[in-house]
Amino acid sequence: MLVQRRARRGLFALLVAFALLAFSGSAFAMKIAVIDTQRAIMETEDGLRAQATLKKLFDKRQRELDKKQRDLQAEKEQIEKQRSVLSKAAYQKRAEKWQNDMMKLQQVFVEYNKELQKKESQLTRPIYRKAMGLIRRLAAASGFDMVLDKQAVPYFRADLDLTDRLIQMYNEGGASDDDDKKPAAKAPAKAPAAPKK
Repeated sequence: MLVQRRARRGLFALLVAFALLAFSGSAFAMKIAVIDTQRAIMETEDGLRAQATLKKLFDKRQRELDKKQRDLQAEKEQIEKQRSVLSKAAYQKRAEKWQNDMMKLQQVFVEYNKELQKKESQLTRPIYRKAMGLIRRLAAASGFDMVLDKQAVPYFRADLDLTDRLIQMYNEGGASDDDDKKPAAKAPAKAPAAPKK
């Protein structure tokens, strides 16, 4: 029984060693690249247009929210200055009103941020899809086995970064893999020729 356990452990250790050797041997042969996906998406011409659209849509609203926040801060300071001259009930009433107004403003900020994220997602999703198709094409053309996002890699050599190539490819109108899969528009079928007599 003891001999069988040792034999099993030895066999298991041998299998693990072979697996590690096989993996490490193939890992050295792998060709890996890195892309800063976020930067690539935001620095394409479409990404820059999306950012401009978001800025245009939300700048005015942000200024309004900032003004309300400044007004509430000024009101709080005013309430604190008048604390000594107000009755306890009047002070408490104004303080509660201020707290309610502040909570409402915070809710508006939360809704504003949700709306901003939703709109950003709507604008960048098509850019992201096209970029992913271009990454697949770029990796296949350059012989890369794997392309990792820069955010997931603590270190990489600068020559492994394909971000600038991806941005250039995107801006030059390179079709992504997804574009290649779309069927081409069919030409209208010609009517059959009339038989000759």
